[in-house]
Amino acid sequence: MAQTKNERRVAPTEARAKLVNVRISPQKLGLVAASIRGMPVQKALNELEFSRKRIATDVRKVLYSAISNAENNHNLDIDNLIVAEAYVGKNLVMKRFASRARGRSSRILKPFSEITIVVREAGEAA
Repeated sequence: MAQTKNERRVAPTEARAKLVNVRISPQKLGLVAASIRGMPVQKALNELEFSRKRIATDVRKVLYSAISNAENNHNLDIDNLIVAEAYVGKNLVMKRFASRARGRSSRILKPFSEITIVVREAGEAA
């Protein structure tokens, strides 16, 4: 007995890629995601290439993955792709403690986040 095929979570003219458990706060990752949202993919790749943010290299890899998914899995034209959506979500938070004066301690929160990038053919977006 075979399992039924799952429905696509995005439209036929879209492809997506997701990166989970990124060791950076969602606020910092959101700044990079907002800088590429709505851009053509080539311009977004250039933006991430020359960005001074540390996380831009990981976001660039996710964008490459979304472009590859569009080309290989969904037969979309990579020259007409735009970054339709780029959104960030919270993930787990590591909790650590730092020693303080007089026998006290303070909590250190090390947040993780996740990013999802959806690319779409420009003809559909216009």
